[in-house]
Amino acid sequence: MTGKRGFTLLELLVVMAIIATLLTIAVPRYFRSLERSREAVLRQDLATLRDSIDKFYGDTGKYPTVLADLVDRHYLRGIPVDPIARTADKWLVIHAEDPEDTGIKDVKSGAEGVALDGTAYVTW
Repeated sequence: MTGKRGFTLLELLVVMAIIATLLTIAVPRYFRSLERSREAVLRQDLATLRDSIDKFYGDTGKYPTVLADLVDRHYLRGIPVDPIARTADKWLVIHAEDPEDTGIKDVKSGAEGVALDGTAYVTW
């Protein structure tokens, strides 16, 4: 009569050790790629907002007073959500220095922290 065949405890431990080793390599890369993706989306959102502000200025001859003006006038479908701060309310607006038109001339991220390249998000 033969005994039941199966995996020994040692074989299972070796397989678990291999899986754990592979995970320690893969998981940090996964999270870094997520962070790179968020940063790419943030750069694109900033470029889109700035382009919309420029188009608004080109069409009306003045800067928008609030970011919602870009949505109301159909330059944007909606104010984008800052992927780092995870809210649409944290955009830092920079007003024009012209005393006759103090509308929004530029926009920056209000997210705290530093990007993977070492620059602060608020400087983008």
